[in-house]
Amino acid sequence: MDPNDFGAIGMGAGDNDYSGSRFGEVRDAVFANPYQKVWGREGEPPLPFVMPTFVDMMREIWKGRHFLTEAARRSVHSRSDLRWGPDRKGFRRIVHPWGVVLTGLWDITEDSGYTGYFQKGSKALIVARYSDGGAVQRGKPRGQGVAGKLFPTTDPDHKEPLRTANFFVIDDIVGASTRHINDVEFVNAPNVTLSNDWPTSPIIMVAGVVFTLVDKNATERQLHEIAELGKPPNLPTRAPRFMRLRLAPNHPRIEGEGLDSRDELLAMMFDKGDPTPKRKIVFTIDVTDDGEVTGRTGFKKGIFRNWRRIGAITFDNAVASYNGDHVLHFHHPYWRTDRNDPGT
Repeated sequence: MDPNDFGAIGMGAGDNDYSGSRFGEVRDAVFANPYQKVWGREGEPPLPFVMPTFVDMMREIWKGRHFLTEAARRSVHSRSDLRWGPDRKGFRRIVHPWGVVLTGLWDITEDSGYTGYFQKGSKALIVARYSDGGAVQRGKPRGQGVAGKLFPTTDPDHKEPLRTANFFVIDDIVGASTRHINDVEFVNAPNVTLSNDWPTSPIIMVAGVVFTLVDKNATERQLHEIAELGKPPNLPTRAPRFMRLRLAPNHPRIEGEGLDSRDELLAMMFDKGDPTPKRKIVFTIDVTDDGEVTGRTGFKKGIFRNWRRIGAITFDNAVASYNGDHVLHFHHPYWRTDRNDPGT
C-alpha cells in the first residue's frame, strides 16, 4: 500500500452488519502474505517500516476529511474482524502500523470472581497483534502494545461464525525505552508520558483529543466484552477494571543493538530460516480492581495494587504480514460509565 493511501480507513460496507467470523478464516488471512516467506532466511526482504508522522494524521483535513477521526470512529463502531476494503488492500493504520500477529489459546485456570471468559475453566482461541506505536528499533521510545481477539471455542475448524471479544493493553502510549519485551508490563490503562518522546507528542495529543470525543476516554480500554462473552443474559456482568499481560519468566532474552521488536518477538518462537515454530510464547494474565489512574492529559500514570494471576495466553504460531498490518481489525469496546452495566 502506498504510504499516502489510507485505503478503507473509515466506516464502509460490512462494518454495520457484523455477525461474527471464523477463527480459521481470520488465521488463514493473516498468514496468507507474510513479508518474509520464511522469517530470517537469507535473501528475504527486510520487514517494512515507515515512521508515522503528524502530517499523516492531519492529511487532507483541508478537503473536509480527518483520517484520524475516521479511524477512531471505525475502531469503536466497527465489529469487523477482517476489513478488506473494495480493492482487497485493507486500510492503513495511523497508530501502531507495524506488528506481529500471534495465534494460540486463552486459558483461565484460577477462580477470578468475574463472568464470561474471565471465569475459571474458560478456554478460547485467540488472534492477537503485538505492535509498536512509533519506532520499532530497540533504544528508541516504543509504545509497545498487544491487541487481542477471543473466539469462544477451542476448535480451530469451527464452522459457524462467532462474535469475538477484543481487548487492548499497552505499556506507555507515548513510548518507553524498555530494552527487552521480557520486561514490558502491558496494561489496559497505560501510562501517558509525553516527555518520553517529544517528537511524537503532537500525534499523541491529537489522538487523545479525538478518542475523547469519539469514546469518552482516550486511554483506558475496558474489559466488559470478555466478561460478557458466553455469559447467560440474566447473569449480571462482573468485569475487572484492570488487566496486565507479561511474558512468562522462562523466555530467552534476544540481544542486539537497534533490534527491530518484530524480529525480537519472532526470534522467541522461531529459529532463523526455519518455518516451523520451535518454542511457544506465553503471557501471564493478571487482574485487579484495586488501583487508579492519576495525572492529567499528556501525563497519566496507573497505580495498581493486589494483582492476581488467573491464567495465561499461550501462542504457538506467529507472522509479520501485510494482512496482519492492513486487514486484521480490532474493535475498541464501547466506554461505559459503569463497566458492568450495558445501559451506561
